[in-house]
Amino acid sequence: MKGFVVIILSLFSLSINAQVDSLLLSREKQLSVYLDNLRNSKSDLDKETANQSFKNYLQETIALKGAMDYPFSMLRTVGTIKSPDNQFRFFNWNVEQEDETHKYYCFILKFDGRKKNWKTIELVDNSMMVAPQPEDVLDETMWYGALYYKIIPVEKSNKTYYTLLGYDANNNLSHTKLIDILSFSGNHIKLGSPIFKNKDQVLKRMFFEHSKKCIMTLNYDDARSRIIFDHLSPESQSMEGFREFYVPDMSYDAFIFVNNKWILEEDVIGINSKSSVKNKSVVRLDIDKEGQLVRHKENGKWIDPSNPNVPAGENIHTPALPEGEILEVPKEKKSKKEESEFPPVRKRNKKHKSGITSN
Repeated sequence: MKGFVVIILSLFSLSINAQVDSLLLSREKQLSVYLDNLRNSKSDLDKETANQSFKNYLQETIALKGAMDYPFSMLRTVGTIKSPDNQFRFFNWNVEQEDETHKYYCFILKFDGRKKNWKTIELVDNSMMVAPQPEDVLDETMWYGALYYKIIPVEKSNKTYYTLLGYDANNNLSHTKLIDILSFSGNHIKLGSPIFKNKDQVLKRMFFEHSKKCIMTLNYDDARSRIIFDHLSPESQSMEGFREFYVPDMSYDAFIFVNNKWILEEDVIGINSKSSVKNKSVVRLDIDKEGQLVRHKENGKWIDPSNPNVPAGENIHTPALPEGEILEVPKEKKSKKEESEFPPVRKRNKKHKSGITSN
């Protein structure tokens, strides 16, 4: 008899879950229609009207049971990332304006541990009222606006702080990557914390503004527990200080979490792990003796950055390896012919060590 009751309860639970998914699927389809209308709108006024319809319906939808785990895969231009501890989820999107600036929107779906239910917190893009790269701790009503793509929880003083990696398309000249800290105070949020140490500076968040015509990498290296990013330098000395002319200079910096702070480590070396290319096939193109193009398929190989024979393998500066990893560079004496054939590698400009906007 007990087994029969368990089967009945299981079937009832499955039925309830199916109804929840069916409701969310129906609403997701309508959200997709609203989103298509928004993306197809041309004028700022039409975009504002379409966005308001999408925003209102999304807010109603994510308040429904099951929204935290529902994939929302039809909403391709909306970020829906969850924190690794499943405590909250972002619903985050942008609307490009006719002048190539952007407006940003974000809901945070957060579990209220005291009331045992889900709460929705709206981040309000108030970039017209705050500095372009604000230095203060902000709340949800004074948000600078961005798209977040990575959440990294860290523990400090027995409290969880969430390190956010984000992106701001900014304007027609420059884009910005950023690192910020999110924490909760009841059903309110705080953005920013004096947790970033850049030499003698302690900063609440980091901004990396660069030229629109290039791409800056800012990622979390899980294997080495560090935030690694492109070092930025001006295209020429005359452009120093004009961030719209800053580009990656082929070197890297990183933030390492030590003693409750993200500590800047300059001039690190970016290393792919051997496992990251294991069992991946690579297609190599060659010209045979008859002048025909030939394709060779081979297993991926890990490139050792300490090998001076790989491209850019022998730099003048010595990058800092992740802790515990040893860089052994074989000593090889170059012939005079080789020295004359290759120009010297340009040293990294010490005037632009961090490539970071000091805010």
